[in-house]
Amino acid sequence: MSYNTGMKLVFLHGAPAVGKLTVAKALLRLVPGRLFDNHAAMDLALTVFDFAAPGFWELVHSARLSVLEAAASHDIPLVVATYCYSEPEDRPAFRQSEGIVARYGGDILPVYLHCSRDENVRRVSNADRARRGNITSEQGLDQFLARYQISAVPRADCLVMDTSVRSAELTAQEIVRHYALA
Repeated sequence: MSYNTGMKLVFLHGAPAVGKLTVAKALLRLVPGRLFDNHAAMDLALTVFDFAAPGFWELVHSARLSVLEAAASHDIPLVVATYCYSEPEDRPAFRQSEGIVARYGGDILPVYLHCSRDENVRRVSNADRARRGNITSEQGLDQFLARYQISAVPRADCLVMDTSVRSAELTAQEIVRHYALA
């Protein structure tokens, strides 16, 4: 697989508590790049709006696109982004992200992370999640998953990985190998 010389955007996506941020950090220990955690845009929006209030998601989306535009236009070689992608409502936003990255000669490298239900429930109660204001209960996870259709982005080149069967480090190594990031 060969890619353009523009920015590479590793698009780590999946349900809450599947290990997106943990894998992103492991990946960035292997290859130089920048982290754009999904919650950075949400935290920004929370300075102005209550969660999901009118205007909240519009600001989150605008912030995400602004970050991608800035990174791509300033030749940041690699950005690892985390995201809870929900089909079909997030497809237009994903297409906009693809457009920005492509306009600067870059590539989106989609990686869908998932894990078993038991592992997902175990992970959601991690104390670190509470400190970051994330979903922290089985009930909260169930409500989220009932509301959103979390799935892999609709691209044939999306790498699908089960994080319940391999460590974050091994997952990151496989991403590096698969997309020839080293």
